[in-house]
Amino acid sequence: MTISPYFRNLRTAYFAELDDLMSDSEGHHVLAQRLSQRRKELSFLVHMLEVSPEMVTVVFHKAFRFKSNAAMDHLLTHEADDLPEWDTLADTIDVAPWALEMVDVIRQQPLGDWFLAVAAGLEYLYNKPETAQRSTSTDDDEDDEDLVTDDFEDEEEKEARAREEAGQDWMVEQGFDRKD
Repeated sequence: MTISPYFRNLRTAYFAELDDLMSDSEGHHVLAQRLSQRRKELSFLVHMLEVSPEMVTVVFHKAFRFKSNAAMDHLLTHEADDLPEWDTLADTIDVAPWALEMVDVIRQQPLGDWFLAVAAGLEYLYNKPETAQRSTSTDDDEDDEDLVTDDFEDEEEKEARAREEAGQDWMVEQGFDRKD
């Protein structure tokens, strides 16, 4: 399976975001509570759809069931500015009933359909065994090998870091603590 540099970079950020939400400072598993809180903040988070999609995508964690691996694998080959329309993907994805209202809220945003394609791609990657396994420490090693062979990916990683930093700066401006 070929993954575009865009999804490769976002995959790392999305997996890290979920990992960060998994447990509190005492090591207690708090993912469900934190996701619930994020979902309640959706009207605020929609302002981050383009700048930090990985921070918003977590609201759809476990919301999608994929009916066509081929369609999702094809989605992952696209760059950010070339994603298929949500309407073409929607036939290949079942959305959990509890997430339907969130989908409607997102679709009302100017970049809503684009974002839903990104969210579906990231959630698909998270649940795909061969990519989920690489979300551990071996993921960094594989990405490093890829960067050595392709200078373009090095530039993509810089852009991803800049997007993440901009998102964190924006969150600090809104009164949140900086994510370490």
